[in-house]
Amino acid sequence: MAKNIQSLERAAAMLRLLAGGERRLGLSDISSSLGLAKGTAHGILRTLQHEGFVEQDAASGRYQLGAELLRLGNSYLDVHELRARALVWTDDLARSSGESVHLGVLHQHGVLIVHHVFRPDDSRQVLEVGAMQPLHSTALGKVLAAYDPVAHSEATEVERRSFTPRTVTGEAEFESLLGLIRAQGWAADVEETWEGVAAVAAPIHDRRRMPVGAVAVTGAVERVCAGGELRPELVAAVRDCARAVSRDLGAGRF
Repeated sequence: MAKNIQSLERAAAMLRLLAGGERRLGLSDISSSLGLAKGTAHGILRTLQHEGFVEQDAASGRYQLGAELLRLGNSYLDVHELRARALVWTDDLARSSGESVHLGVLHQHGVLIVHHVFRPDDSRQVLEVGAMQPLHSTALGKVLAAYDPVAHSEATEVERRSFTPRTVTGEAEFESLLGLIRAQGWAADVEETWEGVAAVAAPIHDRRRMPVGAVAVTGAVERVCAGGELRPELVAAVRDCARAVSRDLGAGRF
């Protein structure tokens, strides 16, 4: 059985102490509470401070939790709130469309699937929660790149790989495509990432009207498209779902 790393255990204990005690604690308070030598406690605090997890008050020299922990906590809560708010709406979308529904968020230069509703039939399907999708070719990725400045930077500042002959990789063409997505309010992927697969996605906004994720319907080209075009009723259904989740997140009407 692998041993725990002692320095990490001590750092975690320190963060819990700061979270549960007084607003600010001095070095002596922290070292005595955790049974650590002052030098050891100070070294861990300096590292945590450098990473933004701990802050030191300049006047008193006492320590408190830092802003980076708040940012990480908010990211965790945002994703889980997004998923919780989307559960009913994505179930309804899968039922009405007859296709798979994915909920995705920006993560590490790609799209992380945080919720997946199976196509409502008896076919064998694989749960894709936790899977990553590319930003530049998928419907989820493109709609995030169109609305989220961070996603836009991540999609435009790297080389865009061609997955199929339909993948848009040129810089000017890609920027033009993102402009079209912003104008129409949704994004498509018709065999740009996987042969025979098509998808349509729309952005989800929070109470600050910031993009926090996207929802997509995905299925076989012959079902999602008709006459070479995405079925308009699917586009409308995906947009309605995204608006409903956005409203539940406090974004109001779009």
